[in-house]
Amino acid sequence: MTSIDRQIEIIRRGCDELLREAELREKLAAGRPLRIKAGFDPTAPDLHLGHTVLINKLRQFQELGHHVLFLIGDFTGMIGDPTGKNTTRPPLTREEVARNAETYTEQVFRILDRSRTEVVFNSTWMDRMTAVDMIRLAASHTVARMLERDDFSRRYQNNQPIAIHEFLYPLVQGYDSVVLKADVELGGTDQKFNLLMGRELQKHHGHPPQCILTMPLLEGLDGINKMSKSLGNYVGIQEPPNEIFGKLMSVSDELMWRYIELLSFEPLETIRGWRDEVRAGRNPRDVKVAFAQEIVARFHGAAAAAAALADFEARFRRDEIPADIPEVKLSAESDGLPIAAVLKQAGLTPSTSDALRMLAQGGVKLDGEKISDKSLKLVAGTTAVLQVGKRKFARVTVS
Repeated sequence: MTSIDRQIEIIRRGCDELLREAELREKLAAGRPLRIKAGFDPTAPDLHLGHTVLINKLRQFQELGHHVLFLIGDFTGMIGDPTGKNTTRPPLTREEVARNAETYTEQVFRILDRSRTEVVFNSTWMDRMTAVDMIRLAASHTVARMLERDDFSRRYQNNQPIAIHEFLYPLVQGYDSVVLKADVELGGTDQKFNLLMGRELQKHHGHPPQCILTMPLLEGLDGINKMSKSLGNYVGIQEPPNEIFGKLMSVSDELMWRYIELLSFEPLETIRGWRDEVRAGRNPRDVKVAFAQEIVARFHGAAAAAAALADFEARFRRDEIPADIPEVKLSAESDGLPIAAVLKQAGLTPSTSDALRMLAQGGVKLDGEKISDKSLKLVAGTTAVLQVGKRKFARVTVS
């Protein structure tokens, strides 16, 4: 395998689409460090593991010797990214964007190499752009072309409002690539239209077009929706080590492999070996433990990871949870399965009324913690150990 072939294999790891590989091979063959761009609008102060899918890929480019342009969209953040939205997204104030951007730059260097990272703010050039410059930029594309975007098209067909400034967002994101002379731009699969805009604007200005690498949107702990703080299905990188460890141990065995593929830095050969071992009978919990420790160590250090594992195992030992508890698989509607129904269907209580009674009496534990909320639902993708009384246990996976 040539050096370029090896780089392409690493770059393609976990990605959804690479446009275009032949062009990227030509850029790599030139033998210079490539300029790798990824933009982040600081719409919230904290990063979660979903955000790190892109940041991990940037790290891989750095390890291959390339230069990362970590773009803080402080200007575009004031426009509001319309991607995937059915309504106009409220823009942030400059003060809100500045506060959030500061926390971003603190957090990303838990993953990225500072010496190979250039943090840039698109307000640096956009604030200097005159009204005439903006009109010229807007003249480079048509309304018809903008309406090719799925979210714009849906809103137009449904007679939902589209503000004029929303058309500026993909234009500004594309113009960032012109200014930065990006060789490659990364983004989520929902950003493909904007990434292609960068290619078109680079051609328009006589620059070599950037290659595009789209990365999957990471599912949250529910295994269904995109990881999001607003949905409560996220793992924040600044959360306490025990919290991160516990959340990762709660994901389903199937979702575990998705997380490992997109978030682990272990070599592909190691991950393939894990899969083979699990197929041969190894408990997937062992792999989940190794992965959870890796993630905790990345953001809190090896000592914190070891302590989180010890706490997790001690909690299970204190509650005398047996190692050979029955495995139960249940199906849920889109909004989840009520906890009383879970207890009945898992055979832990004879009826839902008995389940409700046990909840009220404090006789039910979820992963070693007492629960009493009768409105609790387990969403699809959840794997948890349920205990009723002292002797009834079940490891329940909801799909």
